[in-house]
Amino acid sequence: MKISQKGLYALQAMMTLARRHDQGAIKIREIAAESDLPEKFLELILLELKNARIVDSVRGARGGYRLRRDPSEIPLSDIIRLIDGPLAPLGDAEQLRSLIAKDADHRALYQVFLEVRDAAAKILEHTTIADLIGGRVGGRGKKEHK
Repeated sequence: MKISQKGLYALQAMMTLARRHDQGAIKIREIAAESDLPEKFLELILLELKNARIVDSVRGARGGYRLRRDPSEIPLSDIIRLIDGPLAPLGDAEQLRSLIAKDADHRALYQVFLEVRDAAAKILEHTTIADLIGGRVGGRGKKEHK
């Protein structure tokens, strides 16, 4: 799994929206300024997040973007899979399981890749945007992944 610059920007924008979740819709230029992201690139990312029904857009003078769900209900895995694809270092979990079953000579290698994918998926599926803004990851708060 590799997080692209686009994926990183998406996560940063989601954190900004989560910090201001109770303020309603936030204008793109405000999200870009607060997250230090390029506005034009951010527009494309927010459109993709909107099409995936993760954020909503609001038209008008008070318009902008807002999270569709509470930040505690948005796991990082949803964002990463949307923007960057599977969490596996090679293909996806099903492809790895298929390789393990079919390729006896390299079964151990594919098993390691599957274990890496499973460990990453577990962390990303159990860490939400709310956890990031609340500092509850990596042993600094209530959520610690082992």
